[in-house]
Amino acid sequence: MQRHVENFNSCNYGDAKYWDARYIKEAGAFDWYQRYSSLRPFFLKFIPFSSRILMVGCGNAVLSEDMVKDGYEDIVNTDISSVAIEMMKKKYKDIPQLKYMTMDVRDMSFFQDDSFDSVVDKGTLDSLMCGTDAPLSAAQMLGEVSRLIKAGGIYILITYGDPTVRVPYLNRHGYNWKITLYIIPRPGFVKPDGSSSSSESFLEPVPITENGKLPAGFVLEDPESHYIYVCQKMGEGDPAVHL
Repeated sequence: MQRHVENFNSCNYGDAKYWDARYIKEAGAFDWYQRYSSLRPFFLKFIPFSSRILMVGCGNAVLSEDMVKDGYEDIVNTDISSVAIEMMKKKYKDIPQLKYMTMDVRDMSFFQDDSFDSVVDKGTLDSLMCGTDAPLSAAQMLGEVSRLIKAGGIYILITYGDPTVRVPYLNRHGYNWKITLYIIPRPGFVKPDGSSSSSESFLEPVPITENGKLPAGFVLEDPESHYIYVCQKMGEGDPAVHL
């Protein structure tokens, strides 16, 4: 069964007050969805160590710390929660490769166009999709992400949203993104005996149909897998890419 959490708006996940209260209550580090060890093959494939990286909705995760330990040199971390940002500033004050700023992903006008080589999003778009005015919030965020990425740069989205609910937002003409999809199981998932899967390797891209769906008959190894969308921003002289 696929999860469409955006149908349940019991909390406004786009509200700083919600996240401030949550980080005060839950002070320990927490990584949504996947840890760096699982994402590392994708990062190494698409993001050079020398890239200037924007981590949106960083929260109190250790993802950026693990990336720096692995060799990444410049990661700007933003979050709507000033509580989380102040916590992380203190925690990483002696690590110059990590910068932290309080910022709403729907308005990142502090940064100039083409400021980053890569943007990483692990659950932030999903949070907006669970909040009020979800379609508008998502469009605002993705428009800002597209604006900030240099031509040839990469936006990596880690999400629970399958192509039917995420591709329509990613596939806007103004972004001019070439989208490649990967699917990985939840951490700790154990494949049941005798189960089948349509994927030979998690590192192999999964084709998406023209109408933004998985191929007919495609079987997920883990029904609650996470989806990784690698969106490369094409240059002005490149042909437009749309699914």
